[in-house]
Amino acid sequence: MTASSHSMPQFPEPYWREVSLPTAEKLTKDISVDVAIVGGGITGITAGYLLKKEGLNVAILEAGNILNGTTGHTTAKITAQHGLIYDELIAHFGEEMAKLYYQSADDALNFVKKTIQEKNIDCDFSEEDAFIYAITDEYANKVQKEAEAYKKLGITGNLHTSIPFDIQIKNALSMKGQAQFHPLKYLKQLAIDFTEKGGLLFEQTTATDIEEENDIPKVITRDGNRVSCKYVIIATHFPFFDKEGLYFTRMYPERSYVIGIKAKKPYPGGMYVSVDKNPVRSIRYTPVNGEPLILVGGDNHQTGQGPDTLSHYLALEEFANKTFGIEEYSYRWSTQDLITLDKIPYIGSITVQKPNILIATGYRKWGMTNGTTAAMLLADTILEKENPYRDLFSPTRPKKSDPTIKKFISINTDVAGHLLKGKLQYLPTDPNDLKNDEGAPVMFNGERAGAYRDHEGKLHIVDTTCTHLGCECEWNHGDRTWDCPCHGSRYSYDGEVIEGPTNKPLRRIE
Repeated sequence: MTASSHSMPQFPEPYWREVSLPTAEKLTKDISVDVAIVGGGITGITAGYLLKKEGLNVAILEAGNILNGTTGHTTAKITAQHGLIYDELIAHFGEEMAKLYYQSADDALNFVKKTIQEKNIDCDFSEEDAFIYAITDEYANKVQKEAEAYKKLGITGNLHTSIPFDIQIKNALSMKGQAQFHPLKYLKQLAIDFTEKGGLLFEQTTATDIEEENDIPKVITRDGNRVSCKYVIIATHFPFFDKEGLYFTRMYPERSYVIGIKAKKPYPGGMYVSVDKNPVRSIRYTPVNGEPLILVGGDNHQTGQGPDTLSHYLALEEFANKTFGIEEYSYRWSTQDLITLDKIPYIGSITVQKPNILIATGYRKWGMTNGTTAAMLLADTILEKENPYRDLFSPTRPKKSDPTIKKFISINTDVAGHLLKGKLQYLPTDPNDLKNDEGAPVMFNGERAGAYRDHEGKLHIVDTTCTHLGCECEWNHGDRTWDCPCHGSRYSYDGEVIEGPTNKPLRRIE
């Protein structure tokens, strides 16, 4: 990635970030609880709500502000249609496991729907048909196979030869009765219920380690405080504690991009995702101030790799203008998610030897559904209730197929290549040559560094060596961040941690 020569306009956070959320203080002392949940996204808030409802003493620790990470940058679909997945699951795991995956997603949708109805939550919930569509013959055949998989699993689906946009397609497959909502309005109410029942919520509290004493886990924070508990739930997107599971070798991170526009053409309803690679396109709408805001997403790529990230936003803008006609370009954001070797999330004990340290990760961009599934499954585990999906999502499940082995080799070979490339990269840029709102890897005092000159002309210089395993971070012009191409750690322009697996900031250079 290279630094662009022009300044990029500032865009507001995703529109749902405008919702006023409950706030909490920082943890400043040692405490003891039944369950410590690390991570204040959809999994952490939902699991906390469920466990507190059962009378357990629960604390949620969030490094920043709750619902500000991946949950706050979602496209907010609640659906069991997760792209081309069911034909692949049948091939690798068999029909029984594939059907369980569908049922888990359907259960999550029904849980959200029931909770909204019971609590009368105003969160723009609407049922919508979901569509996957193909624009090439190759992927049209894959959509046909996916339709056949639906029939085998008893999933109601219909094939279509067109969708209601000016997009020439070869094939499409719909799934009835899926949904969309405003995630923060929904989760805000769960967070309020959690604290009103006595749940403990701490923000600006970064967990850095877990120690065990007589099988009692203790979560250690950056400030040295300890949270003793019977169970730990790690819901930090990437597990912050990974001394034995080596999850960074078993998942890879992908970034994707979203723009929000008001369109000249009316929106016909429904949620749409293309299945062809390069580029992927996601389309849906949401009501904002009584008018439809169209969310156009896609342009997936592995974190820290590829061209200037601004190009992805420009590609989405071009697609949206051609398809809908842009009347107003209101929002722009990006997000990141982790993909497991076999595309099924890891939900359960981090290792066989540590049954009371639980993780939830690898949602493959379907976090509103899989995150809810994870919360329900982990709550049942702690409450010692039966759950039919435990084996399916177990992080310690055996590798079932040759493709997972190949993927393991591929992603870790890629890591090794980027580790070497970053160390040997030639860097002609001098930090003094950077214009306002421009960043790049640079040479500073004879060593590789990263520099960004902000809108006011102040220069911020950091050591770009990722504090996870030492890869060299690249400049993300679209989001003004330093991104690691090896395992997806991300830092602000002045080195603060935005995404794991790392939990240590980049070293600042004065």
